[in-house]
Amino acid sequence: MGRRMDGGWPSAALAALLAAGCTPGLPRPGGMPATAAAPNQRWTPPSAAVTSPAPSAPPLDAVPSNLQQRIRQLTLSDVVDLALRNSPTTRESWATARAAAATYGSANGAYYPTIDLTGNVTRLKTVASQGRSAVEQTVYGPSVSLSYLLFDFGGRGGVAEGARQALYAADWTHNAQIANVVLQTQQAYYLYIAQRTLLTAQQTTVDEANANLAATEERRRAGLATIADVLQARTAASQALLAYETTEGARETARGALALSLGLPATLPYDVDSTAAEVSVSVLADSVQPLIERAIAERPELASARASFMQSRAAVRQAHALRLPSLALSANGGRTYLPSLPNGGNSYTVTLGLTVPIFSGFAREYDQAAAEARADAAGARVESLQQTVIFQVFSAYSSLQTATRRVRTADDLLASATQSVDAARARYKEGIGSILDLLAAQAALADARAQRIDARLTWNTSLAQLAHDAGLLDERGRTSLRLTPDSTMAPSR
Repeated sequence: MGRRMDGGWPSAALAALLAAGCTPGLPRPGGMPATAAAPNQRWTPPSAAVTSPAPSAPPLDAVPSNLQQRIRQLTLSDVVDLALRNSPTTRESWATARAAAATYGSANGAYYPTIDLTGNVTRLKTVASQGRSAVEQTVYGPSVSLSYLLFDFGGRGGVAEGARQALYAADWTHNAQIANVVLQTQQAYYLYIAQRTLLTAQQTTVDEANANLAATEERRRAGLATIADVLQARTAASQALLAYETTEGARETARGALALSLGLPATLPYDVDSTAAEVSVSVLADSVQPLIERAIAERPELASARASFMQSRAAVRQAHALRLPSLALSANGGRTYLPSLPNGGNSYTVTLGLTVPIFSGFAREYDQAAAEARADAAGARVESLQQTVIFQVFSAYSSLQTATRRVRTADDLLASATQSVDAARARYKEGIGSILDLLAAQAALADARAQRIDARLTWNTSLAQLAHDAGLLDERGRTSLRLTPDSTMAPSR
């Protein structure tokens, strides 16, 4: 009674089995569930999905041998060179360009005939019928086929031209990625130098605050200061130490970020030479309009966009050619061996074919319209990017001019703050000035030191940004921007 007459499963049992197969959370092959058991639970990966931890040793092979000897004195050129060597971004863009070069070579193959050699062995047996005996034999032999497109109104030319422009676009993109990596590395380098210099300046502030505290405590023992003066000095010393400790953490973070841009582990015992960041600040001698014109002509991103536009125009040419006739030659020749023809026999065919497109449901017309629309969009992208490049150069130029003025002002601020501290300290020693005046002056001096360091950081990064945006930043981090020394600004300390 439990089985149907046809031997099938009862309908209830079959439904239960299907329901069980669809129930979420059931074990999958391997004994592990494919997902977490509930939305509020973590997924436990199977052992096959758990990978071994990466080795903790620094990858010294990522550092050339000539740099390993001076790993604690890396120059800006060394830093840029390491970043370009280890950057996955430049490796990806280079591989993409090589693939585009191979695609261009493949596209040019359409100008040559295609020749294939084929060898066939056939075993056949016929059925005896109508008085004929069954035949069993083996037929074999080689054959050569040739196909050659003679003329197609520019279709294969459009394919080849599109592949060539795609190669140009990939090459320009590779150059743009190099410039981006150089800029990012320089920014990380200057930030680390600034944090390191700021830490040194704040150590000086800590020493001065401790000296003030010691002097105030001595004056209190001599009856020349109150407990309030000591507490004020102690508070200032604690604040200076707190600022130092905060900057120390920021310096290590900046050092780790620089190591990341170099493709090195943050634990690698390296350091950099800050000479490049200590040069005298100079005034830009170039005006903005020549820089904009240079950027329009040489920015790799813009050149890549233009190449992509030319690629889309070639696609229009290809789509149009598909609507026109084409002339092709095909040939086939072979030699066949049979039991009845042991020495074999030759055969060949030669075909000259003309293909005239008649109707395809308007697909070819729509394909050409789509290609033309994509070309219009690519042209609009070129115009938009050109406007963006102009704005970037103008903005970077203005930022550099502002940064140059900030350096001059920061130098004046530091000089006046230093004189103010000297005057306040002298007045305090003579007993005619208060500790609050001295602490305020020293706080202003510490802020002036930080402002000066930040102004020079901004100048260095603004210079690198302008060189990048104008297309004048090479793969060594150098620039051809014309700079004139400014004698009113002191060299960095």
